[in-house]
Order: sequence, then structure tokens, then C-alpha cells
Amino acid sequence: MPLEDPVETAKKEATATYLAHWKEVEKRYADKTGKAGNLRRYAAAAALAQVETGAADMRKKDGVVLGTVTVNNPTATSADIDRKVPNVILSSCLDISQWTVTDADTQKPVAMPKNRLVRYVIKATIEKWPEGWRVIRDEPQGKAC
Repeated sequence: MPLEDPVETAKKEATATYLAHWKEVEKRYADKTGKAGNLRRYAAAAALAQVETGAADMRKKDGVVLGTVTVNNPTATSADIDRKVPNVILSSCLDISQWTVTDADTQKPVAMPKNRLVRYVIKATIEKWPEGWRVIRDEPQGKAC
């Protein structure tokens, strides 16, 4: 049985981490208390702060975000497994069209700008830390997909 290429293994593990990360983001944004989800298992650094701040801002406005986020076509654009902290860069199409900003009390959808991007290119950096892979940056590219 041939050994799997370590670069391909890193890409698969980083992609799995990224997909799991977005499931935890969904939980955090949907929770009025801001405690749901195990973000730290999948995110760190700027990516973790971005989610925590975004969810906290939503709660200050008495909002939650319900529904699902879909990560389409996650593609590893690079993988550097020979550095001290191995990393993988992913590009994907984030689809938030089924993720609805909702008033936490009334459970009614909040009006959003008609021209906002609901499917856009996002670039993520995932690093392999001693405790496992972590999303450290998640950067929307401002382009529709």
C-alpha cells in the first residue's frame, strides 16, 4: 500500500479543519449568549478574534444569524509543510445566502442591503499547531463567485 503524500495529507486535514470551523462559526452566531460552538478547537489568532468580535457586535444589536453557511470548492492554493509551523492556504466560495440575520427576540429576519455579496471568494490560512490544525486568517476577497 503506497504512502500518502504528506502535502496531500496536509491539504486534506486543513480543508477538514476549515469546514469544521464554519460549523462552529454558525453555532456561535446563532447563540444569544455567545457561548455556543467550540471555536478554539478550529480557530486561533485573527480568525478567532474576527468571529468573536462579529458575533459580539451582532448580539449588541439583539441579533443572531440563523441557517447554514456553505463552503464551496475549497481548494488548497499552497501548502508549506516544511516550515516550523506548517500551513495551507485555501481559496473557496463562501455562500451565506442561507444564513439569515435575525432579531434574537422576535425571530424575524432583519432587512439587509440588496447589493450585499452572499457568495464570495474567501482566502483562509490554516496552520498546524501542536494541538492540531487551526484557521488563523479568513479573508473575504471582495469578489463574487
